[in-house]
Amino acid sequence: MNQDLYINILMTNEVNNKLKSNPLYIKYLREHSYYYKLLNRDPNLINGFIEEAKKEYKLRSIDRISKLSDYMDLFSSIVSNLK
Repeated sequence: MNQDLYINILMTNEVNNKLKSNPLYIKYLREHSYYYKLLNRDPNLINGFIEEAKKEYKLRSIDRISKLSDYMDLFSSIVSNLK
């Protein structure tokens, strides 16, 4: 059975639209399949699901700032080594 069809049949349209809005959500759902059951039983858990996915894939604002800081440290160390 096609995975997208399976998602369409079981989940509400709102949950389905949110999941399909970002391919990483689908990937996270496949890696953490227990969320199929949780989201089917309580669609209100979608926001917690999205937060967990963002946390795992480092898509939160704090993760982006941290990554930028790491790049700036790398760049400054490269520049200091070139002097």
